[in-house]
Amino acid sequence: MAGTAPEGSALEGPVLEGRVVLITGAHGGLGAAAAQACAQAGATVILLGRKVPKLNRVHDAVAAVGPEPLLYPLDLEGASADDHAEMAARIEGELGRLDGVLHCAAEFRGLTPLAQTDPAAFARAIHVDLTARWWLTQACLPLLSKAEDAAVVFVIDDPARVGQAYWGGYGIAQHGQAAMIGMLHHELANGPVRISGLQPGPMRTPLRSRAYADDAGGQARDPAGYAAACVTLLSSAGAAHRGQVWTP
Repeated sequence: MAGTAPEGSALEGPVLEGRVVLITGAHGGLGAAAAQACAQAGATVILLGRKVPKLNRVHDAVAAVGPEPLLYPLDLEGASADDHAEMAARIEGELGRLDGVLHCAAEFRGLTPLAQTDPAAFARAIHVDLTARWWLTQACLPLLSKAEDAAVVFVIDDPARVGQAYWGGYGIAQHGQAAMIGMLHHELANGPVRISGLQPGPMRTPLRSRAYADDAGGQARDPAGYAAACVTLLSSAGAAHRGQVWTP
């Protein structure tokens, strides 16, 4: 189910005050922008990613605009379900709470016909873009359920677009995520954990550059243009998009 809202509907003020938010892929384009926006909105942000030097740079940018963030280096490709469980336990031990998860981490190596796709590359994309997102969510659900209002937000690509030729495991994983959002929403509809998706438009990111050599049409936006939507979905106002994939 898709939802839409005016672009100017961004929230203002400390709408995430007192909340703890975990962002995966925090050193990527949208992840880094969302981390700063969440900190500006008052959240304590946990920055998860596999590239420590880049995480450190995001840390400094986030610390300059809000509460001191925490770093959690983790390679989702190689992390086991037990690693995710350990992460959730450490968050509870150090912070005592978790109010939101924003899934921004993604794996995409470029457009390739399925018949010529390397089996390992296909499996890696399915794992990082779908399986690992679920493992992390599953590990965090018990802690999220202790909050009065919690949110899990899956950033997904347009299933109609990536269901076309050559998108490989990445495209298939996007369809899997869309199904997972609906399934989880129905399973958790009576509890405090809200499930939603965010489907941003084309963004100027390294991931997009692997599919498009240029942006001659000027359609792609800076990832920061979608950071406010991330804040909205993680805040109490995100209840309006519960169970939906929002296309701001």
